[in-house]
Amino acid sequence: MSAEPMLSTEDRDGVMIARVTGEVDLANAARLGRALTRAIPNDVVGVVIDLSDTHYLDSSGVSLVFDLAERMKARQQELRVALPADAPLRRVLRVVNLESVVPILTTADDAVAEIRREA
Repeated sequence: MSAEPMLSTEDRDGVMIARVTGEVDLANAARLGRALTRAIPNDVVGVVIDLSDTHYLDSSGVSLVFDLAERMKARQQELRVALPADAPLRRVLRVVNLESVVPILTTADDAVAEIRREA
């Protein structure tokens, strides 16, 4: 069983950044998903999931992001993922074609800016 991933949030004038640090796997993905859902206010324009410090993401973690994308779309809120271009997780997200559902940008700042342009 892996350690609990750390979740921290920051409000950037109506765009929430949720930073996930550590590993996301079957043992903790459901708890992380519930924590994320509770942390997202109804009045934000969008959310950036910052995976820059996420070291491992299994299929449960990938499903969490896809499920969150569906919920955000239903709430008419934007979702973006921030992940450096050279991050090993990029390969995983490319294989599952996450970018067909959620744009992936290299920094949280870029993702926030894109959400604001879309709003």
